[in-house]
Amino acid sequence: MADLEIKRHFAAPPDRVFAFISQAEHLSKWWGPEGIELGEHDLDFSRPGPWGSVMHGSGGARYKVTGEVLSVEPGKSVTFTWAWHDEDDQRGAESEVTFSVAGDGNGGTDFVMLHRGLPDDDSANNHDSGWTSSFQKLEAYAREQNG
Repeated sequence: MADLEIKRHFAAPPDRVFAFISQAEHLSKWWGPEGIELGEHDLDFSRPGPWGSVMHGSGGARYKVTGEVLSVEPGKSVTFTWAWHDEDDQRGAESEVTFSVAGDGNGGTDFVMLHRGLPDDDSANNHDSGWTSSFQKLEAYAREQNG
């Protein structure tokens, strides 16, 4: 098993960043790596319950991931399960993701993503690339919204 942690800083206040990482209308604006298009989705991390998304890549590639929102601490953190589906729509190994936000003392926000229980280092490296690209989209979206 492998874990992955990614940290980012935002100029926006924590409540705003928490909205960006938990509410459906914001998640749909940045979810998925650059160059990947978000298709069907049920992205709402503001309440416990199921979630899912299908992303489309070049050449007709389809990437489906689903899970369950396990806990929400409003304004602070959200934890959800994560599992990719294969070509036959069979759900694979499950891991767990936590998004956390905290004020930086200067009106900005420190954001931490912890993805726990990935199958191996290769999986962690692949997820690192995907999350890093997705968070670049989130940073651009946050700048645009804070603008």
